[in-house]
Amino acid sequence: MRTGFFVEQINDRSPRFDPVLAAVILLLVATGVGMLLSASWFRAEQLYNDPLRFVMRQIMWVGVGLLFMFMAYLVPLDMVRRLLPVLVIGTMLLSLLTFLPGVSARYMGARRWIIVFNVSFQPSELVKVVLVIYLAHILARVEGDFSRPLRSLGPPALIVAVFAVIVLRQNDYSTAMFLIFLSLAMFFAAGVPIVHFVRIFVLVVPISVILLFTREHRVRRIISFLNPRFDPAGSGFQVLAARRALEHGGAWGTGIGRGVRKMGGLPEAQSDFLFAVIAEELGFFGVVIMIALFVFLALRGFALARKQTDWFRFLLIYGVTVSIVMQAMINISVVAGLVPATGIPLPFFSSGGSSMVVTLVMCGLLFNASSPAAGSAVTGPRLWEEARV
Repeated sequence: MRTGFFVEQINDRSPRFDPVLAAVILLLVATGVGMLLSASWFRAEQLYNDPLRFVMRQIMWVGVGLLFMFMAYLVPLDMVRRLLPVLVIGTMLLSLLTFLPGVSARYMGARRWIIVFNVSFQPSELVKVVLVIYLAHILARVEGDFSRPLRSLGPPALIVAVFAVIVLRQNDYSTAMFLIFLSLAMFFAAGVPIVHFVRIFVLVVPISVILLFTREHRVRRIISFLNPRFDPAGSGFQVLAARRALEHGGAWGTGIGRGVRKMGGLPEAQSDFLFAVIAEELGFFGVVIMIALFVFLALRGFALARKQTDWFRFLLIYGVTVSIVMQAMINISVVAGLVPATGIPLPFFSSGGSSMVVTLVMCGLLFNASSPAAGSAVTGPRLWEEARV
């Protein structure tokens, strides 16, 4: 690749990103760090005798994530597409390392992490962004023509299935299902006819239901969702604790740092159930503001997608936006008791380096793909409308 080409891409950046969207993302990151400090200090004090343990690690990962976000913003998308086979195969190999003793780590029955030099990493988080890039690339080449479904949908469906199976074997059912629904959302945006969705659902839904009932803890989560008091000291404990935190917050909340449910009464308050701490301390109106930030991110992302002049950028922005917002919706729904408990983190908020870094990389790709670029004279949305006819 010519060096001049890369320099040209960097220099031609004015204005290359949406400043309002950037402000919202930075606000989410800052708010997430602040609420994590409030949610995690008690547990960090108990476990490590250091109340700042979780938040300091999160700040470190925010720094790493911002660096990778800047790199994702600068890298030419043509280079990303050329390196896609390496990204896909490399991500699969990293995911398979979770089954290798001595490298992998098990936590709460799931084998999702690999540990290198005492640093843990969750490959399934990387799958989320690599899968979006791959689907945007492969579906963009079809350009809305799905008249030969085996040829146009076969390869992406196979890659999605392989990633989903690997993640499922890690005992991470919720993330596997998330990858499938994220892929279906991108298929829909790419203009896949409804008849093909019917065929996919006929195949996927029965298999998903059968797999749901193959593990006892999944069945217990369903029962606890339907009746949390069935096992109040076991599988229903988190659901009931989150509900009490939501009720205690009321309209205005107890105030930042003044919540009490995080002090032993709410498991995983620093990660999967951090939204319950937000609801308790900021109250209903604080929750509305936080949700509004995610809604704004979604609307802005979809608006930027519709402005693009080629399929790849359109689908990449759409996929990144859906991935971030869907995770937030699922996590909030779990805490609110609207869906059974999952292991899906709350983007920008939940403690965890893998999630934070990957989320910020997605934001970098969002800024990159939405920047002005030469493309086809026919816009992605117009092609999408033609594909639906």
